Amino acid sequence: METVSKSTLSSSAKERSLILWFDEVGISDIPLVGGKNASLGEMIQQLSPKGIDVPTGFATTAYAYRYFIKSAGLEAKLRKLFADLDVEDVKNLRERGKKARSLLIHTPFPVELREAIATAYQVLSERYNAETDVAVRSSATAEDLPDASFAGQQESYLNVVGTEGVLAACHKCFASLFTDRAISYRHTKGFDHFSIALAVGVQKMVRSDLATSGVMFSIDTETGFKDAALITAAYGLGENVVQGAVNPDEYYVFKPTLKAGFRPIINKKLGSKELKMIYDDGSKFTKNVSVSTADRGKFAITDEEILQLARWASLIEDHYSQVHGIYTPMDIEWAKDGITNQLFVVQARPETVQSQKTGNVLRSYRLLGKVGKVGGVEEKTENSSPAPLRPSAPLPLVTGRAIGEAISQGKVHLILDVHRIDQFQAGEVLVTERTDPDWEPIMKRASAIITNSGGRTCHAAIIARELGVPAIVGCGNATDILKTGQEVTISCAEGEEGQVYPGLLPFEVQEVPLEDLPRTRTQILMNVGNPQEALSLSAIPNDGVGLARTEFIIANQIQIHPMALIHYDLLKDEFVKAKIADITALYDEKPQYFVDKLAQGIGRIAAAFYPKPVIVRMSDFKSNEYANLLGGQQFEPHEENPMLGWRGAARYYDQGYREAFALECHAIKRVREDMGLTNVIPMIPFCRTPDEGRLVLAEMAKNDLKQGVNDLQVYVMCELPNNVIMAEEFADVFDGFSIGSNDLTQLTLGIDRDSALVARLFDERSPGVKRMVKMAIETAKKRNRKIGICGQAPSDYPEFAQFLVEQGIDSISLNPDSVLKTMLEVAKVERLPFKSPEADASNSR
Repeated sequence: METVSKSTLSSSAKERSLILWFDEVGISDIPLVGGKNASLGEMIQQLSPKGIDVPTGFATTAYAYRYFIKSAGLEAKLRKLFADLDVEDVKNLRERGKKARSLLIHTPFPVELREAIATAYQVLSERYNAETDVAVRSSATAEDLPDASFAGQQESYLNVVGTEGVLAACHKCFASLFTDRAISYRHTKGFDHFSIALAVGVQKMVRSDLATSGVMFSIDTETGFKDAALITAAYGLGENVVQGAVNPDEYYVFKPTLKAGFRPIINKKLGSKELKMIYDDGSKFTKNVSVSTADRGKFAITDEEILQLARWASLIEDHYSQVHGIYTPMDIEWAKDGITNQLFVVQARPETVQSQKTGNVLRSYRLLGKVGKVGGVEEKTENSSPAPLRPSAPLPLVTGRAIGEAISQGKVHLILDVHRIDQFQAGEVLVTERTDPDWEPIMKRASAIITNSGGRTCHAAIIARELGVPAIVGCGNATDILKTGQEVTISCAEGEEGQVYPGLLPFEVQEVPLEDLPRTRTQILMNVGNPQEALSLSAIPNDGVGLARTEFIIANQIQIHPMALIHYDLLKDEFVKAKIADITALYDEKPQYFVDKLAQGIGRIAAAFYPKPVIVRMSDFKSNEYANLLGGQQFEPHEENPMLGWRGAARYYDQGYREAFALECHAIKRVREDMGLTNVIPMIPFCRTPDEGRLVLAEMAKNDLKQGVNDLQVYVMCELPNNVIMAEEFADVFDGFSIGSNDLTQLTLGIDRDSALVARLFDERSPGVKRMVKMAIETAKKRNRKIGICGQAPSDYPEFAQFLVEQGIDSISLNPDSVLKTMLEVAKVERLPFKSPEADASNSR
């Protein structure tokens, strides 16, 4: 028996059908077959021709559900049962839900419905194999609307085999319209329980129990950054990822250059993936088994598969945006068949959190008393040295994946059994192993949610975002460390890693309306060190990145001295060698680890601000700082004054570092050429002479980074008096300048900026320093070279920013927290009557 073609069914015939095949329905048929099934039909019809593979199947209709309810006279009984429903009373909710489900499950299906389901399943089995394995999923007719996500409210059953098994699963799906969580969710969202029907999708299973599966979003789930696809992956059937039973791998892909044919994987994070769900031969449909240590230590899918999934996410998003007439980011479930090695999309629904946010207010949270803390170090602007945490900053009790970008606090309530959720009080911090939809009645009352397991696409993460509650998932040991009654502060405002701090720490919330912000002639750029914060920071109005620090990526994400990777076999310290082996376990070629991590870090920053310029400073550690990297002691000299020693450009062509600089060049090349992020402009720090600059450019050319090729520009830091005095000659070598006011002040005034004894004399506003800055700007303008500043001074002193604008500087690069206030200050200065630089110079004498 063949599937009926959609074109042969009239609209009225469809409305009276008990069964419709997926290729008979589209997105306009949500009232007939529910959001999940309508979306599957839409993709099979519209996107299969574009190469997206979707397993076929059929759906019971809303008419079938209503026919069942009406023929058995169930509506009157249900209305009577819900007459005194109180969803805020967990006990009341449980009792009503249990009775409603029992009522439906003990009422037999009408004969016509049983026969229609059985016949359709037989047709599906004839297409594949006798008693084929199917997934049986609920799909409510109000499901997957752009402003409400009903995902997980009703039941799904995997690896269902045989006619009787399918009928039983369909019956249980009907009853699951009245799960406690579904009743509570509908009530909260204002949906009438009796206006919604339940359709059931019966879909051919993908044998991901023998391979991998996961969830992907066509938008960044935390920041709302529209140009990144987030893909998660784990072994086995996808329920573990959806339910948060495992910490999956995470991959980010940049969509604009992906569509142009590049390979922009801008982040890969290995998950622990400890369990996988597989078929069970016994009385249950599925079971969880442990994943081998070897498989846990590998990425679950290949780069080619990551890119293919990201392309599909982009196609699906583009299609649904066109259908809805409005930008529609998508939440998509995918699976890989372990027999055919083929990828499939098994579900797609609109994302319902970030897509509903308005972009006219910038809200930011900040812990007070923790200055610029990023990734365990204090972040400085121009100085590359990562300083230790201040003693006043408390160490986190627990860390995990941050969900949302907010800060919250309260008393911990540790609950390990869902049957005890009635003990939970509003405003408490929920701490548990993981959540599923049964937990939703109390999740909306929590001030924050913390789980041991799960990734960014798990149930706890999705519901927390929808509720606007900060959550930290995948902590591993939260239920062991945190105790009921303990006061904690939950911070999801410090990048991808969420932190749980002891006590109730002070924090502030800032809201800045964005509609009336002035645009300035002077470009306002940002200093960015931490790639994890880049997607979020890009929402702040800006003209690009004036300083992206490779030191942060090397110190925090790579952690290993590049020469120790190149000469791994020659390492003398066995402990260090073992530690490096552990960190680079995925790599047979150790130097490739450095290139991959550096390229992903730079790529993420470049993607966040694309197509605006992103100026990336090549590494500028001093020898004592390089020595602190793993394996660094063996390759670094002892210097009495590292600040003025072997740093910056002097390293790049030197025999002792040339091979390591080549790795930095390979990373930049990958970002620009493989990822397509040609907005990256490398910048050379601490270049003492123009001849040294030429040596560095020659070294870059040897490593396929040739100035002028593929529009490659190379800038130089203007941070030495000689950079100013010989600015004309430096302009013959480089394409632009960036003033480093910290080093320029230090070397103009002869002050060791790390010495507390003379710290009082360090002032960028000194007349001598200002004269140096003025000279640099004048020469750059004369030679038609771009010049900006990336030092701390304009962030700290509005009058210094005013001075720079009056000199006609092209751009000012600021710490993120100074961008908006400086933008307003610059706009004010630009509106003032022009004051000649000469007049300012005479006043400063």
